[in-house]
Amino acid sequence: MIKLRSTAGTGYTYVTRKNRRNDPDRLTLSKYDPIIRRHVLFREDR
Repeated sequence: MIKLRSTAGTGYTYVTRKNRRNDPDRLTLSKYDPIIRRHVLFREDR
């Protein structure tokens, strides 16, 4: 289980799971941030 934190600085997070064998480095996904109401990059937070 990992947290994906918004790069827009709103503090909004998604919780998801990842396969460490396929993705050993930090994950970045483009997802919807409802606070600013647009899609932004979400980075893996440790």
